[in-house]
This record gives sequence, structure tokens and C-alpha cells, in this order.
Amino acid sequence: MSARGGTSARARVWLADLALLGVTLVWGVTFPVVKAALADAGPLSFNAARLSLAALLLAAVYWPRRRLPAATWGVGALLGLFLAAGYALQTVGLETTPPAVSAFLTSVSVVLVPALLAVGWRRRLAPTAWAGALLALAGLYLLLAAPGGGVGTGWGEGLTLGCALAFALHIITLGEWAPRLGFRDLAVLQIGFAAAFTWVALPLAERPHWQASPRLGLALLATAVLATAVAFTAQSWAQQFTPATHTAVVFAFEPVFAWLASTLGWHERLRAAQLAGAALIVLAMVVVEWRTAERGGAAEGIR
Repeated sequence: MSARGGTSARARVWLADLALLGVTLVWGVTFPVVKAALADAGPLSFNAARLSLAALLLAAVYWPRRRLPAATWGVGALLGLFLAAGYALQTVGLETTPPAVSAFLTSVSVVLVPALLAVGWRRRLAPTAWAGALLALAGLYLLLAAPGGGVGTGWGEGLTLGCALAFALHIITLGEWAPRLGFRDLAVLQIGFAAAFTWVALPLAERPHWQASPRLGLALLATAVLATAVAFTAQSWAQQFTPATHTAVVFAFEPVFAWLASTLGWHERLRAAQLAGAALIVLAMVVVEWRTAERGGAAEGIR
């Protein structure tokens, strides 16, 4: 590879990381926003409206003008199933779980991604992929699960752990297929299928409920446009250039942003252990970035 080609590859990786970090910021900030909105809508009712609005927006912008291969439809449906399951478990769990705790449990996917790749996909992972994931997990523990952090053993926490598994499978599947299929097609299809699956499950899981209010309208607008339509388009694009293990570590910043949003909006105070945890998460990102820059490409995160 030429020097120019290597520089271009590294630039794409860094740009992809910045896009993923922006996605993570939006997702983190929306945790307390969604928590407040659940006073005016059921969890699946909220998700059905959110995903439908996002799907309509994406279809208006990216709907393909050609016939899509069956494989693209199949991958889109699988991604949509993982998203629908993840959001359902997360939102139902959020009814009884503090926003920052929900963010911590969701981010268990940071460790689940390399574990699933190693066990289910027989991938040999670079040592720094494991190191970055473990550093991120340690940071997340100090940030949110250290004494006084609030993590419990209730039903909501168990559902949120199931959400982490669904999101880990989504990250892996998108990482496998995004480089081969059009990211715009996958962005449209996965959200469309997620909306469809949520509407199917809605009458089986809860009585549909929406009560118009400013906080519900703000939450739907923020999550449908920024946290879903824009975020998953950016993720689908970025995962063409960065491996699933790397993406998972970038997403470890999500609870940092969720906690900061709760601190600024709800005046929750950061303790010394939690500041140390945030620093460990930043260190985890640096470890993975250093590995990528050294080897000259995103694909080296998985050997």
C-alpha cells in the first residue's frame, strides 16, 4: 500500500470514529429524555412511534431507485429484529432503572462483541481488542456500578442486559455486512423492519398508549431524527471502515454522555470513582486507536 493510500485509510478510520462518537453522544443524551417521556407513553408505544417516524424520514431521503437483492432484504430484516428487540428491552427496563444505570448495562455490549466473535465466529482477536474492552468495562464499573452507583438486581436491569446482547449482535452483523452492501440501503431497511416488528409486538405486550405533551413530542423528535435516522445512517457508513470490536469500544462513551446529561439536567453529582471510570473509558479508546494507527487500517482490529 502506498503512503498516500495508508494515510487515506487512517483518515477514513478517524473520520468513522468521529461519526461513531457523535452517534454515541446523541444516544447518551437521550437516556434521561426518554426516561421522562415514558410518563406519557408506554415503552413499545414510544418505540413504535419513534421508529416509524425515523423510517419515513430515511425512506424519503434514501429509498433505493433500484431493485434490491434478496440478501440485502434479509440482512436488513435481521438487523431490524436485533434493533427492535434491543430497544424494546431497553425501554421497558428504563421504566424502573435510572438512566445512567441503563446506559452502563447497555454498554456491556462492549465486552459481549469480542466474546461473541471469539466464540461464535471463531475470530482470533488482537490482544489490544481485549485490553480495550476490559479497560472500558472497568471504567464503566467505576463510573456507574461502584458503591453508591445504583446498579441493582431487579427486573429492569435484567431486561437491559438482554438489550446489551441484542445490540452486540446488531454491531457484529452490521460490521459483517456493511462493507459489502450499501450503507444507505441497510440504514433504511433496518429501521423499517424494526418499526414493523415493534408494531407487531405492541398489542401483544402492552395496551397502546400515547398522551400528547411537550416532553413526549421533544423525545420523539430527538430520538426519531437524531438518535435513529441520523445515528444509524452514520453507524452504517462508519462500520464500512472500522471493525465491530472497535465500534463497541467507541460506544463505551455512551454512559459517560448519559451521566453528564443527567448531571447537567438533573443535577446528579459525579464522585471521584466515577471520574476515574470516565478516564479509563477514554484510555480504552486510545488503546484501540493506537492499534489501528500502528497497523494502518480498521481491519487489523480482528486478525
